[in-house]
Order: sequence, then structure tokens, then C-alpha cells
Amino acid sequence: MTTAARAPRDGRPEPLTVDARTEGGRTLLRARGELVQGCTDLLAAALAALPPDTARVDLDVTGVVFVDTAGLAVLDTLRAYGRRRGVPVAATGWRGQPRRVLELTGLDAVDPLRGGLPADLPARTAGAVARERAEQLDVLRLEIAQLRQALDSRPVIDQARGVLMAAHACTAEQAWEILREASQRTNTKLRQVAAAVTRSAVPGGAAPPEPLRSALAAAVRRVSTAARDPRESCDRSPARAGRRAAG
Repeated sequence: MTTAARAPRDGRPEPLTVDARTEGGRTLLRARGELVQGCTDLLAAALAALPPDTARVDLDVTGVVFVDTAGLAVLDTLRAYGRRRGVPVAATGWRGQPRRVLELTGLDAVDPLRGGLPADLPARTAGAVARERAEQLDVLRLEIAQLRQALDSRPVIDQARGVLMAAHACTAEQAWEILREASQRTNTKLRQVAAAVTRSAVPGGAAPPEPLRSALAAAVRRVSTAARDPRESCDRSPARAGRRAAG
């Protein structure tokens, strides 16, 4: 059984499917997809098709990836079936976003049918989904801000790597290691370290502050020591390398 119920996340439907397997009077229903508007009809149809001698129904929602304000209505449908038929029912396997909605709603995240459902479940669900979406939006905003900062920082970091490569005859990867280590040693943002290195390369530009200058020198020495080929050492500038070759 399937339904093309559409989740409001990105407009693309992810059909809900419910597969039934009965063994020894126990029926296992496996739900996959999204619990959204219209999913209760699908579950009701699956329950109605169960054998009359069904003694227990377990709904496994491990494959459910999304729940909206209408999705948790399946709990009422399943619980009503259990009361009407006089059989125990359970809904387990909650994880990811559906589990988060259950937790915000105040239901048991292991089996929300345990202990009964609150009368104000629809209102609780609406508030839980709204809160969960707000938290997701905050996370996305933070990620976007971090990406923008990274994009803004990339040019100055690339310039600083070029300065270090020219000054110490090192590779781009070694120059990156120098910047990163100096940033960690001084607890300074990588972009600020790169900006200081770039400014120091401009004629008449100010040298980096002493703590940062020392950290850069230490990083250069470490990277130079770790270099496999002495000819690629970051401990030498191109001019120094030329003088040694001439001598």
C-alpha cells in the first residue's frame, strides 16, 4: 500500500508504504516514508485488511523519515484499532526527526502508545513540529553564515599561502600547515593570521605582532623538519637557496 502524501519540506513527495506480515496471531506493520496528511487512511486500510484472529499489532516506524502536524494522527488510528478489537498495539522504532517530534511533544520516544495519548495531542504536535523546524532553521542559518565567512576568507588565505611559498620555498600544502599551526598556537582565527602575513608582504607593511611572528617561525621550523626532501625545506627562502647553490 502506498500514498503520495506530500511533505512540506521541499515539495517533493516521498510516498508512505505500509507492509504487513502476520505470524502466530501477531502482525508486524512496517512503515516507510513520511507520516503526513493522508497517511492515516493508508494505515486504516492496512489494519482493516488484517486477519480477524489477529492478537497483537506492532507498527515499526524505523523507516519513517519525517513527521508533520498531521502525521502523528496514525497513533490515534492504531490505538482506536486496539481498543475496538481488544488487542495490544505498539508503535516503535522512532528515530531522527520523528523521534525529535515525539520528544518535543512529551510522548514516550520508545513507544508513544504506552500509557495512552493526551487529549491535546494535535496542539502538542503542532507546537513540537514548529519548534523542531525553528531549530533546524537556526542550524541552517549558522551553516550559511559559516560558509559565507569561509568564502570571504578564502582570497586572503590563498594570498598568505602564496607569500609563505615565495618566502620559504615551500609547497602550498606546507604553507597551509604553517598558517593552521600558527592559528592554533596563538588562538587566532585563521583569516586573521592570513591577513597579518599578507600585510607584512606589502612594501612598508607592518610585521605581524610578536606572538604571531614567533608562532609562524616555529611552524616554519616544524614543517621544515618534517619535510622529507631537504631541497623542499620551508626553512630556506629562494634567495638563500640561490646563494647556497652559487657557493
